[in-house]
Amino acid sequence: MQPFRLIIFGLACALLAGCEDKAESRAAPPQPVRAIRASSAQYQPRAEITGEVKARIQTDVSFRVGGKVIERPVDVGSRVRAGDVLARIENAEQRADVDIARAGLQSAQATVKQKTLAFERYKALLQSRAIAQATFDLSQEELLTAQGSLQVAEAALATAQDASSYTELKADADGVITARNIEVGQVVSAAQAAFTLAHDGPREAVFNVFEAFFLEGRPQTDVDVASINDRAGKVKTTIREVSPTIDTKAGTVRVKVVLPQDAQWPLGTTVVGEFRSLPRKGIVLPSSAMASAGGMPAVWIIDTASRSVSLRKVSVSRYQTSDFIVTGGITPQDLIVTDGGKFLREGQAVVWEVK
Repeated sequence: MQPFRLIIFGLACALLAGCEDKAESRAAPPQPVRAIRASSAQYQPRAEITGEVKARIQTDVSFRVGGKVIERPVDVGSRVRAGDVLARIENAEQRADVDIARAGLQSAQATVKQKTLAFERYKALLQSRAIAQATFDLSQEELLTAQGSLQVAEAALATAQDASSYTELKADADGVITARNIEVGQVVSAAQAAFTLAHDGPREAVFNVFEAFFLEGRPQTDVDVASINDRAGKVKTTIREVSPTIDTKAGTVRVKVVLPQDAQWPLGTTVVGEFRSLPRKGIVLPSSAMASAGGMPAVWIIDTASRSVSLRKVSVSRYQTSDFIVTGGITPQDLIVTDGGKFLREGQAVVWEVK
């Protein structure tokens, strides 16, 4: 019984092996795919960046002396005129300095008056030879010294009065307060920024453009700018300034564009700018043509002679919403698979339909 079972098992194995040989001998049917003919085209990288409307001239206003803030009549958004008081600090110390300087001036004036009378008297006595020349010369020297002291006292009073005026912080131009850094009761130091004043006049839009956009050179100077609330209302602008440095934290470059006078957007308005690089040449392929070869971008290329496909790595210069730009790895007129490439393998036979 055992030999009979072994014979049956051997016949079964031989039968299965014959079936596998026949299956392998039959060629797999070609895989249907869709393809396009690669062609060189000009493309222009674009980027939409969000920015903000700002005044071209914007200054930080600060006190020239330190002290405690006792009054702040303006706030963010306040429109001011040149000379308007923005804030005040305690001036008791400055007033005391003015009083001391004024008293010093009065003392110097009295001394000059006294020395002048003495000089005139000695002058008359000298003419009648009632006094010696040395006595007259001494009175003249004392008068000159008193006059010099008077000039010093006048300068000291002017300085004290000037320092007293620094306790009032005034606007240096017409404009709008865009930032406030002090509050009543706060003790501020000299040169500490108290307000930011956006001067009336030209406006500009400021954008922080990602660094990668500059890898192939500066963008074109023409920029289309629109309010984020009205994308249809675009205005043509030009780049005024590109920062020579990169914000290391954000990886961006600050770009300022000049806004035309008819763009009546308030300060702080959020705008969108469309930046364009210089036109370049490449091969534009739809996103469906993208494949991977060892983690690198690749495409399937159809060999029309053997009617089979091969996977080829490509150099991609830019990925876009619905396509990507190839600058190396393929040439114009290559037949590229766009649909049906997910289940392909190297050397597989295909039939194709060209879009």
